[in-house]
Amino acid sequence: MNVLFRWVLPTSLALLAVLLILLQMAGILRHLGGRKAAQFQRSSQAISGSAASPAQDWGDRFGDGTPSFLRLTDPADQAAFRRWFALIADYQAIRPKAKIPPEITDCASLLRFSYREALKRHNDSWFQTAGIEVIAPPGEIRAWHYPDTPLGASLFRVRPGGFVAADATNGAFAQFADAKALVERNAYLVSRDVHQAQTGDLLFFRQFGQSSPWHSMIVAEIEPEARVVYHTGTDHGRPGELRRVLISELLDHPQLQWRPVEQNPNFLGVYRWNILRGNQ
Repeated sequence: MNVLFRWVLPTSLALLAVLLILLQMAGILRHLGGRKAAQFQRSSQAISGSAASPAQDWGDRFGDGTPSFLRLTDPADQAAFRRWFALIADYQAIRPKAKIPPEITDCASLLRFSYREALKRHNDSWFQTAGIEVIAPPGEIRAWHYPDTPLGASLFRVRPGGFVAADATNGAFAQFADAKALVERNAYLVSRDVHQAQTGDLLFFRQFGQSSPWHSMIVAEIEPEARVVYHTGTDHGRPGELRRVLISELLDHPQLQWRPVEQNPNFLGVYRWNILRGNQ
């Protein structure tokens, strides 16, 4: 009896320990299974969500170097961009000089600043940072907002050629572009008739013989009186200034080289940003 008891008791305890271990392992497996199932569900939802989102178009319909995913194809987006771009540029010319962003030192920097800021999300934080007061803000661009694209902060094309996917990372785009790169790589000719200009279009001049021959103006308004805004750039070491001028005054400019007329070989014409190309 004592011998049997001494044999049964340890055996029972051992079997009980094994049973407890098996139960614990089963609980762990159920827990892991639940986690895997949850992870699978989240992954499925993510994949499903990605599939529902429209794929970005990496083509270049016009072969001008601007990717299709940057182009604003919605007329409402185009109108919003035009108004923001012109408004932001125009506002710099009426604000106190001390409050003009330091980066604006010539005509090209005014274009870069206004272009970039027009493509941002214009929320309360933006208004506070920009220091711009607008009674009736234009509508928001819905297609995308700077810098949320595969190009990141490198917004301006600086190399020739059509767009290929590698251009997103090989230096074909940069945050800086001079007036020559802006007109040749980021905009296209609309007309040499200034009366064909729309709000947000650009007037480009090339003054041969000058150290900085490329000059640009922004069409800030076409009604009721067409007007441009531009920066004069430095003059013999002296800082330039922002100016707002009626196009009618430009047409009567005392120096022919600054008149936006077809007879002026220095006037390159009316240009429009590539992101608006083919839609208007």
